[in-house]
This record gives sequence, structure tokens and C-alpha cells, in this order.
Amino acid sequence: MSSPEPALLPHPEFLTEAPYTGYLRKFATGDIRATQEQVDRFREFAHVGDPLADAVVAAMRELPGRQGRELLERAIERGIDAVPEAPEAFRAFFAQVDDIPFWLDMDQVELGARTCRRSGMLGLYALQGLALMGGYLASRPGKTLVATGNLRSAAPRRLIETASWWVDITEAGALNRFGTGFKNTIRVRVMHAQVRAAMRRRPDWDYAAWDLPVNQVQTVGTLTLFSLAFLVGTHALGVRHTTREREAVVHLWRYVGHLQGIVPEILPTTEADTWRVFWLEAVTEFIPDEDSLRLARALAETFTPNGEYPIPKAVNWAFSNYFGSYSRMVLGRRNADFLELPNSRLFQAAVLATSFSVQALELARRVLPGATELSDRVGGGTRRWLLQRAIRELGADVGYQTHERRAA
Repeated sequence: MSSPEPALLPHPEFLTEAPYTGYLRKFATGDIRATQEQVDRFREFAHVGDPLADAVVAAMRELPGRQGRELLERAIERGIDAVPEAPEAFRAFFAQVDDIPFWLDMDQVELGARTCRRSGMLGLYALQGLALMGGYLASRPGKTLVATGNLRSAAPRRLIETASWWVDITEAGALNRFGTGFKNTIRVRVMHAQVRAAMRRRPDWDYAAWDLPVNQVQTVGTLTLFSLAFLVGTHALGVRHTTREREAVVHLWRYVGHLQGIVPEILPTTEADTWRVFWLEAVTEFIPDEDSLRLARALAETFTPNGEYPIPKAVNWAFSNYFGSYSRMVLGRRNADFLELPNSRLFQAAVLATSFSVQALELARRVLPGATELSDRVGGGTRRWLLQRAIRELGADVGYQTHERRAA
């Protein structure tokens, strides 16, 4: 007799209310639930970091002054062969980074990038209102953010720095070996290792409650938020994607995950895989606490009359209510209430009006020759212009070296 199939666990509370019940029916393929054994195996990766990047940071600390950073930058910009004096840790790290996986399809990567670009500002709205705000429901990753700086002043800069990295990744040719997205992904990976090193030296870090800082579960969770939050979040705003485009976006982020050092066992390969990882994240990581609320408030205050974003108060107020209403609609009532997001029928109606308007434009885009290419140019140019302005005004760190002093 064959042994019975292991029992699948029920959906976590996070996925049992609107809008996620609708998203699962529309987008998730098959049953995304896991068994207890799969959950237990997934949790093991919460105690795994990134040995290759951690070794690079340790080697940098052994070198005098800025020598380690200078060697790293030369290897990023010109390749490891341009650094004959590189420590062995650097060589092992770049051997993995420069390895081209057999499954990589650069045509798919470019299609995924074009799909992201043509969303323009709507993609950035999804990044803020769903990926970042929703990510704060995972309380353990939030401990690192709370520990590394003043939330009120850091929130606007973190938003811009994250958005800048996302935009860099989705520019044309960005993930070629010497493209800006490729190089900045390596810088972000090393920055994460520097944060991990800094948190490990803190006597107050609670490993039993918070796991290893910036661990594999958290890294793949962030990857999942970026891919699914873009697809789901822009869909909620009226953007429509073909099945081929959706899979291309996932393939793009699969390659980013490879460059970030995510272990293959938990790196999603398809959209269905991504939903399964999202389920595992929801059942194991989405446990909001008081720090989740503090982070959400800091992000919300980026667009309030008392916030630090340098635009007029009336515009700040409108942005705050619009983005808060959008987050409420895509995160669901229970999560929105916990995060104290505004509950304005007027601005929820404005979000719906945006969605209906964008759907009408999307219908025209699909039937008019050249409209998709025009959307790519206009969307990509608009988001880049806005980000460059915000980087200048906020002094955001897009060199990804903020935490180097903490690892010194």
C-alpha cells in the first residue's frame, strides 16, 4: 500500500480575507499550501545567511582603511580579473556572481524589465503601498530596520533607495554583467552582509525570537514581495499583463535572487512557485507587532504635512490619504486596521477611479500599434526623472555603503 499524502495546512489568516482570496483565485496556479514538513524545512533557512558575502565583509575588515572597499568596487566595475591582489574570499564570491546559470534566458529578463518599465509611476506606487507597507507585517525583518537608525528620518531615504535599486534593475540591459542593475545588486548583497555583521555584534540581538539577521527566508521574502507586489499591486491599479509578461517578471527576479545569493532550494522558478513561497512567508513571517506599526507610521509620515518629504503640505496630505487608501485596499481590512492606515471612502474612490482609467488606457494600448513601446519610454522616463529629483533632495545613498562603518 502507498503511504497517504501529507496533509496540507490551512491558509494563514493573512490570506483568508479580501483581496487575497480573489488574488489567489485569479493568479495562483493550483494549491499553494504547504505541509508541516515543508514549513519546518523552510524555517531552517531563517538561520542561514550568505557565507560568500559574509566572508567578503570579513576580508574587507582585515584590510587597512578603505582598501577593502576600493578592491570590491574595482571587482564590481571591471571584474575580478582586474583585481590580481584580491583576497580569496573575493574570488569565491565573484565566481558565484559571474556564473551564468543554465536556466537564464536574457530575452525573458528584458521582457520582464520592459513590463516593469511601462508601469511607470504605478509600479512605484505598488512598491511603496504594497511591497514595503505589506512587508512590515513581517515583524522579524523589521527588527533590523528598527535597530539601524531613526525611523522618521530613515523612512523617506529607505523608500527612495529601494525604489532606485528597483528602477536600476528594470532598465534596459541593466542585468548584463556590467549593467547598473547587476552592479548595484552586488552592492546591495554586500550591504546586507555588513548589516548582518553589525547586528551579530549587538549584545541585545535576540536570535531565538528574531532569527539570524537578514537571513535567507527574509531575503527570498523581499524578492517575493518585489515580484508579486508589482504584479498584484499594479493589477489593482488597472495595469494588465499577459501570462508571458508575468512569467518574465518572475524570471527577472529569479536571476536577481541568484545574484543575491539565495539558495536554489527556496528560489522561486515560476509564478506558481512564487505564490508558494509567499504562502510560506505568510504563515511563518507575517506576525506583526509594535515595531511593525512603528515602521508603517514612519513610511506613512513620508507623505504627511509633518513628514520630511520636500513637497507642499496640501500635496503631502493628499498623497498620504491616497497611498494609505491604496494600501488598505490591497492589504485587506484586518492588516490595514492593525497598521492604522486611513479609512477614507473619498480616497478609496479615487484609487478605484485610477484603476478604471488605467484599464481604459490599457485597452487602447493593446490595440494601437506602437502604444506599448510608447508606454515603455514614457513610463521609464517619468519614474527615473522623479527618482533623480528625490535622490538629490533627500540625500539618499544609492551607493549602498551606508552600513560599511557599522561593519568596520
